[in-house]
Amino acid sequence: MTDEVELEAASTTHSTLSKTDIDARIVFHEEGQIMEISFANVELSNSLDVNQFYDRIEERIAETGEKLWFFLVNYCETRIDTEAWFAFSSRGMDLNKAHSMGSVRFDASEITRKQIDQAAGTDAFDPNMFFDRESALARLHELPSKRRKKIVMEPSFDRKDWNWRVDFKPDDQIMQVDFRDFSFEHGRDVHDVYDFIESRVKSTGRKWYFLINYEGTRIQSPAWVEYAARGKKLNQEFSLGSVRYAPGSETETDIRLRAESQGFRPNIRNTYAEAYQLIVEMKAANAGQT
Repeated sequence: MTDEVELEAASTTHSTLSKTDIDARIVFHEEGQIMEISFANVELSNSLDVNQFYDRIEERIAETGEKLWFFLVNYCETRIDTEAWFAFSSRGMDLNKAHSMGSVRFDASEITRKQIDQAAGTDAFDPNMFFDRESALARLHELPSKRRKKIVMEPSFDRKDWNWRVDFKPDDQIMQVDFRDFSFEHGRDVHDVYDFIESRVKSTGRKWYFLINYEGTRIQSPAWVEYAARGKKLNQEFSLGSVRYAPGSETETDIRLRAESQGFRPNIRNTYAEAYQLIVEMKAANAGQT
């Protein structure tokens, strides 16, 4: 879930890229089923730049209505600073797992090439690096398409299983959501879960502090775009503030990366008691503002 009302200190990092800048660097070639991404002459100096770039790539893919694309990536004169490299590697791997039928890269500088080759050695992927666009394209044309005429996403759970996962504590103004040991496999799961939560919250006719248990939760790459969008919408309409606790290391990393670019503070705590205490502090801060 994402939210606007938080207590943790805001990041002082600022993005150097606008949405218009990023959109101009993402081109879809429908006939070849290719998404071309240009990092040419870009310096990715911090994780915020990286996260905003990848957020927009995911949004543009979602807008096409097609899940799978061949990736053609231009690295001409690209610089990825040390501070940005972890986010760049992590988001790139997630994007490839969720949406790539094959990826090729071309025209990388020596420094960027070494970074990618090093990642290839540690993260078990083929960098498919070429010196020019034509060679990279030729390689993509050799790869088979994995698209199907229509992919039907089947739900991964029974809706009745969610009755116990949403609980309201009126005296504390808290709605508890239990994502424990749940895996969001794709967008269908996200919409089914959030439709259920939203209907329960709407029936109360009021706003709540959200307290979310992320113990053992997994948000798979194909689910992230819908998950972020539905969580943000729910928080904007019904949340007085949100706190998360006990996420797994991978989920926590994903939440923190996306929080930076999507304008919310993650408010992650280790235990229920710590999360509950933060909500008490939120209430006190909100009361002081009235």
